Amino acid sequence: MNENDYILERKEYIIQKDKYGNDITVRDLQLQILSIMKEIDRICRKNNIKYCLIAGSALGICNYKGFIPWDDDMDIAIDISDWDKFIEVMKNDLSSEFYFDSYETDKLYNTISGPWMKVRKKRTYVKEVNTLLANRCKKGDGIFVDVIPYGPICENKFIDELERTVVKINMPFIVFFDNIGLNPIPFKSFVHWFSKKCFKWHKNSNLVSQPVSVPWEKFLREPVFEKKDVYPLKEYNFEDCKFYSYNNIEKIMKKWYGKKCLKKWDGEKYIETFPVKKRKVKHVKEIDLNSDGPHKKSRLSIFFSILLMVLALIIFDEFSFVLLGISIVILGFTLMYYINSK
Repeated sequence: MNENDYILERKEYIIQKDKYGNDITVRDLQLQILSIMKEIDRICRKNNIKYCLIAGSALGICNYKGFIPWDDDMDIAIDISDWDKFIEVMKNDLSSEFYFDSYETDKLYNTISGPWMKVRKKRTYVKEVNTLLANRCKKGDGIFVDVIPYGPICENKFIDELERTVVKINMPFIVFFDNIGLNPIPFKSFVHWFSKKCFKWHKNSNLVSQPVSVPWEKFLREPVFEKKDVYPLKEYNFEDCKFYSYNNIEKIMKKWYGKKCLKKWDGEKYIETFPVKKRKVKHVKEIDLNSDGPHKKSRLSIFFSILLMVLALIIFDEFSFVLLGISIVILGFTLMYYINSK
């Protein structure tokens, strides 16, 4: 596959139409994600913080020197020794074009698998597919890069699984209470505390992984790698940038995705081994590249209008007509905003 074929393939993956009837492609989304990653890279280099492209983003380095054509997200890991530092510098150094959500800075932030963060872009909107937990943070639902911690885990497989099971027991409680409208702070706080403690307990281990299993991975073992294969991190070409990833990236990708995950060279061209039926958008359900989404603003306006109507009924005098008029105007503008944003 040459560069032109790659560009054409990326344009084939259409997410939806925008309000003008134009296609929004995976490539459009990828460029927004790339702008976020460039900002993260700038901040990490400035503050000497180690980060690593992982999962499909690392596989993209191997096969495409950039995004996999159908990949609609990006995942990076921050070394646990830099996690708290990263959060602090993000508060001060992050450009006004972006914002971030984390449990350390906002107890409304939802996560069921330990420390986690999303770095988002303003004036964009994305609705994820099959999310167990809704985004409760008030800042918005901008396009994002997922950030998780990496660190040492127990070399004894039984103890490692026991620690992960302790965290997994909390997951259904977090999901249940959140979905009935209650913020399960005690459960979320325990998951964060315990996950970070596990890293400290095994600081001399030669194995590296995420702190806890996430529910969509294998129950018995998260991808676990030897420290020498992860560190020291190396720079790799990614699109028009250079980003950091694993030291022995091909070995880790084969362990994570199987021996056939890498493209093969037959002497004339690369052969893509990934099954065609699996080349599809997996994470994004709805997207807007030019606004932060009408939904939260619309709900707030409707709530305010209803409140004015209730006040008008309670007062029930000549001033009621004024309140009713204001509420009707607000509802009208809300409806126009919602229609135009579609």
